[in-house]
Amino acid sequence: MDPAPAGRPRRSTDPPAGRPPRSTDPPAGRPRRSTDPPAGYPPRPSRAELAAAVDLVLPDVIASGLAVLFCGINPGLYSAATGCHFARPGNRFWPALHRGGFTPRQLGPVEQYELLGHRLGITNLAPRATARAEELTRPELLAGATMLAAKARRYQPEWVAVLGITAYRIGFAQPHAGFGPQPESLGPARIWVLPNPSGLNAHYTAESLGAAFAELRATALR
Repeated sequence: MDPAPAGRPRRSTDPPAGRPPRSTDPPAGRPRRSTDPPAGYPPRPSRAELAAAVDLVLPDVIASGLAVLFCGINPGLYSAATGCHFARPGNRFWPALHRGGFTPRQLGPVEQYELLGHRLGITNLAPRATARAEELTRPELLAGATMLAAKARRYQPEWVAVLGITAYRIGFAQPHAGFGPQPESLGPARIWVLPNPSGLNAHYTAESLGAAFAELRATALR
């Protein structure tokens, strides 16, 4: 039984996922065009697909005993429409992951499940997809922190890396928290706060994001 129509991520009411994301490669025999998405990225969703992605839930990339569980704020519509975390080409998560030394090459969103082989995973603080993270409410972030704690107790990662200082401060009621390791824990997991890799975060370049990820790697994978 197919869990969801092609091109749509499964909702929380769908049966378990079993279909990989759509291929990003051009048809056989056709060279890649400048308008094609980068290698490793899903096809660009249509306006109708983006509109239909509001409030969808993007499944976690998760397993027991991870070294690091990366936690985004919530899925954007582009990611929800394609079924891939950090799917928009302007997001710097995948380049920062490689620059930081977590992966031997730069993976793309359609290769997200390869992270598990590196003892890495992805989840979100708030599960529902929105056009902008600012659409989330404070109660949603607080509830998300509670759900993240339960997830950490269940899967027992060594570290949970929250990707966004403002969301962390609100969700965990830590208004003065800074980047890096935190004194709090989530069950057996230590917490590390990283910058938001969104392309809208002008405070960080690809290089400085990679350096921030490398600091975590030096601690988490030593």
